[in-house]
Amino acid sequence: MIDLNTISTKPPSNISKSETKKDLAQLRKELFELQNKFYADGRFGLLIILQGMDTSGKDGTIRHALSSMNPQGVQVKSFKKPTEEELKHDFLWRVYTHIPPKGMIQVFNRSYYEDIIMPSLNSSLPDEILAHRCMFIKYLEQHLRLSNIHVLKFFLHISKEEQKERIQERLIKPHKRWKYSAEDEKAAKQWDAYRAAYNMVMNNCDDPSWYIIPADKRWYRNFSVAKILTEHLKKHNLKYPNT
Repeated sequence: MIDLNTISTKPPSNISKSETKKDLAQLRKELFELQNKFYADGRFGLLIILQGMDTSGKDGTIRHALSSMNPQGVQVKSFKKPTEEELKHDFLWRVYTHIPPKGMIQVFNRSYYEDIIMPSLNSSLPDEILAHRCMFIKYLEQHLRLSNIHVLKFFLHISKEEQKERIQERLIKPHKRWKYSAEDEKAAKQWDAYRAAYNMVMNNCDDPSWYIIPADKRWYRNFSVAKILTEHLKKHNLKYPNT
């Protein structure tokens, strides 16, 4: 059983910040080459899901860990509160057209998991429906895997203290002020409810398993995501087609 309260949000004590940043620079070079080969190989698609509490660094992870790849082969989709039109359909309707085709990498900045997390927080759906959505997502991800669309799920794991500091940064620093929303403060007050909702999701939608990334330190978060992605791409023996 996953219990986020027992998992550290900090890097291992023996990890060097300066060395890790050097390693990330090398990983970014590797990812550029691997993504080109992934696109040319064309046997697989890849869906990357980024979830986390507000201020956990989803945008920063995309910018620092994933942006070295060719934008012609990588797309990013951010899922916000459903629109009126989206609410007229089943909860996965707005997702289907963004599932990546073979050769493409799709990043979800938040995802269909929001359609479990938010109703859980707001008590807007009964437990029976939430359980159904968990089961349906689990089947969807299994279906994608069997269709050679791989799914990598990252939870960016920050502490309550770090979240408070980052909310303050948004209030104080001009280049971050635009990110601030009153919803940030509201979310911080619902910390325990968010944790409980994520624990529920991770324990019920666990195939494929989640990567829980210690995210209090941005440099370690970025390195960890890039390293996992690099290792995933390498293990599939990607090849350029014969000409």
